[in-house]
Amino acid sequence: MSFSISGKTAIVTGAASGIGHAIARRFLDEGANVVFADQSEKRLKAACEGIAERENARLFIGDLREKLTVANLLSATIDAFDRMDILVNASREFTLTDPLDPADQTVDEALSQNLMVALRLSQAVARRMITQAEQDEDRKAEAGSIINLSSLAAQRTQPELLAYSISTAAAEQMTRALAVALAPHNIRVNAIALGSVMSASLRDCIAENPDYRDSIIRGTPLRRISTATEVAEAAQFLASSASGFITGQILAFDGGRSLLDAVQRPAH
Repeated sequence: MSFSISGKTAIVTGAASGIGHAIARRFLDEGANVVFADQSEKRLKAACEGIAERENARLFIGDLREKLTVANLLSATIDAFDRMDILVNASREFTLTDPLDPADQTVDEALSQNLMVALRLSQAVARRMITQAEQDEDRKAEAGSIINLSSLAAQRTQPELLAYSISTAAAEQMTRALAVALAPHNIRVNAIALGSVMSASLRDCIAENPDYRDSIIRGTPLRRISTATEVAEAAQFLASSASGFITGQILAFDGGRSLLDAVQRPAH
């Protein structure tokens, strides 16, 4: 059993900030070839200053909601590193919803960004992984690992999180379905469900609402907010052979927050 991902090639979306960037940077430092993908050229170049020059790093800028962009991402990865072994779908859109407004479009937008981008990219990458495995002399070797990011909101929702909850719950079921579909090809698919993690979106929320920090800490059994670096370490585990018999699982990464009953009274 090994946690090593050295020499493997990974695509990480949402790599310009927060958790996506932390995962991409961790993989790079652990010896993987990494494609940092994001739709914001300005933010990606700023976040990756000094990284783009490294031999095992590439930057890719584009809107992955477009089919041509997905094809271009795969082509850029193959041109640079000749293969792909790991996909981390870390690009997420967090928006608040008016649950009683029929004109509110946030559900459609969240499903497009948080579900469909990950699904279409996973399908395209999985096809390439299968082709690689068919050409590989060691047919028993793992063909690839796909890691999705989900949220505590998929299971514990709030009215204003309607769109985000629906899209992340859908992403979790996509994870399970793809895991079953791709298991015969030795491709594993798992997800990390985040809660009480200092993501870029949570940092922005706390900046606007400083009292949120104490509320989150009080509602988290481990009494702290996790760092993006810790998530990156969990992602490395799921990407490595150390998790070689794990697929279709949703790893709750929330300091125990999902275990709590919101009504803190010993009565039912």
